[in-house]
Amino acid sequence: MDDRTTVGGAAPPPPRAGAKAATTPTPAPPARGAFVFSAADEERRRGVRRMKVTATGLLILVALVYVLATWARHAGAGSWAGYVAAAAEAGMVGALADWFAVTALFRRPLGLPIPHTAIIPTKKDQLGVSLAEFVGENFLSSDVVRARLHALGIGHRLGAWLAEPAHADRVTAELATAVRGALTVLRDADVQAVVGEAITRRAEAAEVAPGIGKTLERVVADGGHHRAVDLVCAKAHDWLVTHGESVMDAVQGGAPGWTPRFVDRKIGDRVYKELLRFVTEMRDMPEHPARRAVDRFLTDFAADLQSDEETRSRVERLKSELLARGEIQDVIASAWTAIRSMVISAAEDEQSELRLRVRSSLMSLGARLATDSRLQGKVEGWTEGAVVYVVTNYRTEITSLITETVASWDAEHTSRKIEAHIGRDLQFIRINGTVVGALAGLLIYTVSRAFGA
Repeated sequence: MDDRTTVGGAAPPPPRAGAKAATTPTPAPPARGAFVFSAADEERRRGVRRMKVTATGLLILVALVYVLATWARHAGAGSWAGYVAAAAEAGMVGALADWFAVTALFRRPLGLPIPHTAIIPTKKDQLGVSLAEFVGENFLSSDVVRARLHALGIGHRLGAWLAEPAHADRVTAELATAVRGALTVLRDADVQAVVGEAITRRAEAAEVAPGIGKTLERVVADGGHHRAVDLVCAKAHDWLVTHGESVMDAVQGGAPGWTPRFVDRKIGDRVYKELLRFVTEMRDMPEHPARRAVDRFLTDFAADLQSDEETRSRVERLKSELLARGEIQDVIASAWTAIRSMVISAAEDEQSELRLRVRSSLMSLGARLATDSRLQGKVEGWTEGAVVYVVTNYRTEITSLITETVASWDAEHTSRKIEAHIGRDLQFIRINGTVVGALAGLLIYTVSRAFGA
């Protein structure tokens, strides 16, 4: 019943007399499956040892009482000695029986290969399997999980928790940290390739002509294009005023070579003045015929974009040519860089519009969850369904964690770890066995004497 052992096995030998004190070596890391005994565990083991001394001392005491009582009875001390001897004898039997039972849990009593002893070291793996089965059947069943989650009232609790500004701030900060971490981990080149491919594929798959035609039709109907026409006319007028000589030179340059130069100049001057007058009138007269012609052209073009197959085909070809250009692909790819920088900057700034909106949305959601029973039911239904799905489909994987973990433990270390936690209470069983055995022996002896046995 000696308990002077270390975590690794046998006690270290005592130092030789006269030997110099050796430097304490750095402890090696525990092997796979071994436990690290903390200071609390060591204190528990010391408590177990003290209780073992107490229980063993009580056994020695009743043995001494038995010897003295037996001697006194044979010496003619009186009938009382028989009662004491009987009680002490039964107390020894109870103490020894309980010592055997308690010791058999953790090791072989007296080192003897007695069957069904050292239960924990020899049956460790079976205990792990049984524990995993017990947990799987009684804690991870769908009915138990669903009933427990329903009783928690997750929807109301979550809503009340999120409605608190401090909690909303905490969730917002955690989300911001998660977003920053995710965006930092992602490789820009990979994301840009994915984003570019997704945008290009979506653009190629979607026909844009009908949408452009509907948009243009609404713009023309609302007169939204008039400002664009005004701007074009104003810019054209200003350009003609500034570059009048260039226009006249261009007209003269296109005249036949046999015409006199003064005629060419007069024609150029005339053309320039008529062109300037036309643009000026178009700029200043909202009801100018040319403006109405532009309206009719845009209206017809909008209709062709929606219904004319040739026009739609030409637009689609133009779209494909634009998407294939390297400049467009660079713009699409650079969109990720801009979005990433914007999101990271917003996530780091506590007063950014993004974080303020997220915080406000969380508090609003929390307030609704705390009061809206229908929304609570939806959240609880989603939660229960998700957890039940995981438990139902991955129960074996979850319980195998128990089985595999227990199987990886070292048998001796496992026994010592468990004994450190429950050994003190088990020593009380020895003490109780001694006391109860003594009382039972006294009662049996008394009854026997009463009936003349």
